[in-house]
Amino acid sequence: MRVDFHVHSTFSDGTFTPQEIAAKAVSRRVKHFIITDHDNVDAKSRGIELAVDPGPGMDQFHLLGLGLDPESPELAAFLRRILDGRRERNLRIIGRFARLGIAIDPEEIARYAHGEVLARPHFAKYLVDHGHARSIAEAFEKHLMKTSPAATSCFEERYQPPPAEAIEVIHAAGGLALMAHPRYWSFAWRKTGVDFAEVERRLCPLIEQGLDGLEAVYGANSREMDLAFTRMADKFGLVKSAGSDFHGTNKPDIRLGIEVDEAFIAPLLERLGMA
Repeated sequence: MRVDFHVHSTFSDGTFTPQEIAAKAVSRRVKHFIITDHDNVDAKSRGIELAVDPGPGMDQFHLLGLGLDPESPELAAFLRRILDGRRERNLRIIGRFARLGIAIDPEEIARYAHGEVLARPHFAKYLVDHGHARSIAEAFEKHLMKTSPAATSCFEERYQPPPAEAIEVIHAAGGLALMAHPRYWSFAWRKTGVDFAEVERRLCPLIEQGLDGLEAVYGANSREMDLAFTRMADKFGLVKSAGSDFHGTNKPDIRLGIEVDEAFIAPLLERLGMA
């Protein structure tokens, strides 16, 4: 069965509209999918992706909210704070580029976002369009990553809520909270390999806080990672998800849809009322 529970549209940093994604899902024979845009539910989807505090010594922790009510007032209030944090961060990024001699017009860059979420991929596209970078990848590597060279870095952190608060809000909206792409929790693992024992240790308090599941199968995972995270989810009684992290032409190597066994995805489909 082909599914995808990690998909981005033009309402965050993807390049396909929700309608185009739906059409592509049909052509790709994706039976079930949920759009999970960053920090907003403007696509009126039942999903979202939130960046939360990764914890001491860690680098990136994203939560997927699946099956939630996009009209939830609790979610709306929470997202307003997140978006305010994004705007403040984006002004600091513009300021850092100005110090490098790269002028970014706030009104022009705002038009790169189709909704309220102006994200780093939009800055990267702006840089390419204005001749400051040869590619999206170069723009990220040189300017927009935590690991960018100090002399050219314009990376700025943004507000990230505690995981417990984000989990609570997702539950209040009727959704399930799953950790997205756990392989990226530590940037060091990209060179050393994932420390699965550390993942397990750090998952325990999150489960106590209400974490429902794990994106066990992920498009950029190796087969070994998929199997290890699947076993881990089963060990802790977590629901398992599968996602590609599809962004359209912003990440052209990623195709919509992930092939999984029906037995693997059935518990999630049942919890989401999609069985």
